Amino acid sequence: MKFTTRPTAEPFKIKVVEPLKVTSRQDREKAIKEAGYNTFLLRSEDVFIDLLTDSGTNAMSDYQWAGMMLGDEAYAGSKNYYYLESNVQKFYGYKYLVPTHQGRGAEHMLSQSLIKKGQFVPGNMYFTTTRLHQELAGGTFVDVIIDEAHDAQVAHPFKGNVCLQKFEDLIKREGAANIAYITVGATVNMAGGQPVSMENIKAVYALANKHGIKVVLDATRAIENAYYIQQREQGYSNKSVAEILREFASYSDAATMSGKKDLLVNIGGFVAVNDWDLFEELRNMVVVYEGLHTYGGLAGRDMEAMARGMEEAVQDEYIAYRINQVASLGARMEHYGIPMVKPFGGHAIFLDAKKFYEHIPQTQYPAQALAAHLYIDSGVRAMERGMVSAGRNKETGEEFAPKLELVRLTIPRRVYTQSHLDLVAYSVAELYENRKKAKGLKMIYEPRYLRFFQARFESL
Repeated sequence: MKFTTRPTAEPFKIKVVEPLKVTSRQDREKAIKEAGYNTFLLRSEDVFIDLLTDSGTNAMSDYQWAGMMLGDEAYAGSKNYYYLESNVQKFYGYKYLVPTHQGRGAEHMLSQSLIKKGQFVPGNMYFTTTRLHQELAGGTFVDVIIDEAHDAQVAHPFKGNVCLQKFEDLIKREGAANIAYITVGATVNMAGGQPVSMENIKAVYALANKHGIKVVLDATRAIENAYYIQQREQGYSNKSVAEILREFASYSDAATMSGKKDLLVNIGGFVAVNDWDLFEELRNMVVVYEGLHTYGGLAGRDMEAMARGMEEAVQDEYIAYRINQVASLGARMEHYGIPMVKPFGGHAIFLDAKKFYEHIPQTQYPAQALAAHLYIDSGVRAMERGMVSAGRNKETGEEFAPKLELVRLTIPRRVYTQSHLDLVAYSVAELYENRKKAKGLKMIYEPRYLRFFQARFESL
C-alpha cells in the first residue's frame, strides 16, 4: 500500500479500556422515544459512541492520575490550589485565580460582579450558559462576530473574529458606560469551533481599552485556538502553542475557564483576573456560591489534575494530534458529500442540518431530529446546536431562529480510535443518503432555562 502522506499516530498508548454496550436498532428506537428525542436525556449505558460533548469526557493521563493521589484535602490553603495558581500564571499570565466547580460557576460570578442592570455585553456569538448568566445579571447580549461566522460554507481562517465595526457601533450607540465588558470566546463553539486571530484580539483589546471597557476571554478552548494561530497566522509558525497562548491571553483583563475541555479533566474551572479589586469581589463571592477561595467547590485532587492537565495540553505534539483527529473525521465525511461547517472546528465537526434536511422547516427542529436519527442508526450520541439551543427572546418570548442549524459531533480528548470515527462517518453518510425519508419534531415540553438540556419532543 502506498501512502500519499506520512501517517501520524496518537502521541500516547492505551493502558486501561472501558467495555462498550452494543445495542440493537429496536433498543435504540425505544430509548430515544423514552428520552423525548433529546439525546441529553438518554442513559449513558445505552450509548455506543458518545460525541455529545467534550466537556468532562476526556481521558486523563497516568501523570494526572498519579497527581490525584497527592490531593491535599485541607479545607483551607490546599497546596494543590497554589500549584494550580502558579500554572495559570505561567501559561495564561493572569495574576489572580479563583477556582470554581466548573465553567458556569465562573460565568455566574463574573456576570454578577461586572454587570449592572440594563447594560449590554457584546461577544463574538453567544454561548448558551454564558448568555443566560449575563441575562440573569440584568445584561443584554449583543452579537458582534464577523458576518462570515453565520455562513457554514464560507472558508475564512478565523471565523471567530470580532467585527470591530459592530463593536464600535455599539459603543457609539449605547455609550461605553453602558457596556459591562466584551466577551471573546476562543474558539467560538456555536460558530462551529472557529478560532480568533491574534491580530483581531489585539485590535479588540486596543479598542476596548480606549473606551475603558474590560475584555473577558472565554478561555475554555484557547489552547486549541493557539494552535490555529500557529498554523494559519503569519509570524507564528515558529512559536510554540504555549508561547502563543500566553500572548493571546495578555490581550484580555480576565478569563473564565471550564477546565473540562482544554485542560483534560472531568470536573473543574476557574476565574482568572488581573485587577485586585475584582479579585477581592470574586473571592468573597466564591465563598457564598462555591466554597473557600482556595478550593472553590473542588477537591484538592481535582485541582492537581487540572494543573497537570494544563502542562500536557500545551504540548505541541498533543494539540496537533487533537486537532487533526477532528479534521480527519471531517475529511471522511466530506468524501461522502456531507454538508458541514467549513473550515472544520477544533473540538467537533458540525453538520449543517438545514442543508442535510432541506425539506424540514427550522420550526420542526431539523438539527434535533438529525441528532436523534443518528443515535437510532448507530448508537452515536451527538447534540443539537440550532433553534432549540438558541432559546427565546427574553423580552418577547419568541423563538430565536439562528442562521446556523447544526448538529455537533464532539470528540472527547484521548478517548476514541480511528475505527470509532470511521463508524460515525459511515452512519452519517447512510442518513444523508436516505435523508428525504426523515421527519421533523414537535416540542412537547419546554423547561424555563437552557431548554436544550431537558426539552422533550415527539416525532411528526
